[in-house]
Amino acid sequence: MDIKNPVESPVTFNLHRAEYLVAFAVTIGMILWHFTDMRWFVAIGLFLYIDLLGYIPGAIAYRRSPDGRIHKAYYVLYNTMHSLLSVALVGVLWMWLIGPEWALLALPFHVFGDRGVFGNFLKPFGLPFEPVPTPLVDRVTAMLKRRAATDGPVPLPYEEQAAATGAAAAVGAHR
Repeated sequence: MDIKNPVESPVTFNLHRAEYLVAFAVTIGMILWHFTDMRWFVAIGLFLYIDLLGYIPGAIAYRRSPDGRIHKAYYVLYNTMHSLLSVALVGVLWMWLIGPEWALLALPFHVFGDRGVFGNFLKPFGLPFEPVPTPLVDRVTAMLKRRAATDGPVPLPYEEQAAATGAAAAVGAHR
């Protein structure tokens, strides 16, 4: 994945998840280290608000929708509440208004767990709100796997498409 190709193969997706699993493990270690110092009702509240505002409304709307289409506002809510930027802002505001405390570890614990353990990243508008197999994504993933299996120059996607449709000569003539 890069700036021009914001798509992940299964391998890079799992490596991305692994980075969050390490951060999740560090957060768990800090929670265990400061277990008796935490205000647990505060920690539980900080953990839950993310899904109460960001996931539950969209999940309900998705399940009620006959065709799985829901308003983009649900995606925005999810992405805002599950953003490391917004949880950092909540943490900074909490420390400024109330003071620093170990219960704030619930914020990164939630986001790192969602991404590392469950593989839930921010939701793009073009995909269903809940994870379901999507044929176009399946085709792109299959293409990335084929390209990863080649030894030698990696063909460009339009070359693969042309070869698959028997128009390879047209691609060569186009150059």
